[in-house]
Amino acid sequence: MGELTVALVKGGRTKIRYPATLIADDGDRITVRATWAAEGTRDFGFVRFEPGDVFTEHFWRRRWYAVKEVRSGDGTLKGWYCDVTRPAVVRDDELVVEDLDLDLWVSADRSSVLRLDEDEFEASGLAARDPEAAAQARRALDTLELLAREGGFDRLLS
Repeated sequence: MGELTVALVKGGRTKIRYPATLIADDGDRITVRATWAAEGTRDFGFVRFEPGDVFTEHFWRRRWYAVKEVRSGDGTLKGWYCDVTRPAVVRDDELVVEDLDLDLWVSADRSSVLRLDEDEFEASGLAARDPEAAAQARRALDTLELLAREGGFDRLLS
């Protein structure tokens, strides 16, 4: 296992860059583990990300999303935060992912499945700039929601 830097790009600019430990890379899916990289606590209302939280993050080179399993520092599962992204690119020791605004939250008990940031996605202008990418993004969000509601995360992440 090695170290990678994950670079999350949004709107052509690097939003955040953080160190992660490479857990697996099968040529399509790249799995890394990282601790909460932002400063302080971020309270979304439905979940809090805070110092000590551990993210096991799954990125794909051929899929338009990333799935991040979120656990508290004591190992308690909080849930899954899913980002709709362009397929991941790995170059040198950096994993680059372009965030396309759409997100999905799935609570640990799977009773809550929330589509997020659809307003940001519409306001981004992606549909006008790159209609095919916008269509891929919408399909990816629908796929993630279906997987979450039907228990497909277990198959996806195993």
